Amino acid sequence: MTGTADRYLYLTRHGEASPDESALTEAGRRQAALLGERLRGVPLTAVHHGPLARATETARLLGERLDGVPLRVTDAAGDYVPYMPAREELPAETADAMLGFLEQVPAEEREQGPGLAAAAVAEFTGPVLGDEPRHELVVTHNFLVGWLVRAALDAPKWRWMGINHANAALTVIRYAPGRPPAVLLFNDTGHLPAELRWTGFPPELHI
Repeated sequence: MTGTADRYLYLTRHGEASPDESALTEAGRRQAALLGERLRGVPLTAVHHGPLARATETARLLGERLDGVPLRVTDAAGDYVPYMPAREELPAETADAMLGFLEQVPAEEREQGPGLAAAAVAEFTGPVLGDEPRHELVVTHNFLVGWLVRAALDAPKWRWMGINHANAALTVIRYAPGRPPAVLLFNDTGHLPAELRWTGFPPELHI
């Protein structure tokens, strides 16, 4: 009888992108390469990535540092709003600002987001069938990292907002049979030199 084994889900936000988001900057390319070097010894079975250029380029560059790990594109790893909260779910003092921010996101990303978020949870989370642990990397965007971390912590659905992730930082979640998910690492930039850390964050959040 087939059992279940641990899944180790490695999450990263794409490297720093150009203003029009059509490609990575030079800093973003360095970030991706350094993340690939960090992950070289990890027994990854796949690198999943979203379809947009900045995620695709990040996956390609870090994948060049890995030995034969396949790259797999999936819409579930794309850039979208995973959950649109109702006003009454949000803290009263910040509801206007949070809803105002979400209204700036294209309607298509808001409408398609919940279905894609459900697909991401189905595809990337939970223990795996078999006897061997599985290690997978998802190269994605800030919103999905926040959604998956929120889900792992069983926080309210709106709480994906405010869980920010730096470009090419690393988060790791473990899904073990019979146990709640464990966030082993969050937003770690130890593989990046100081000048490449905290990109993707507003200045007041640089620490």
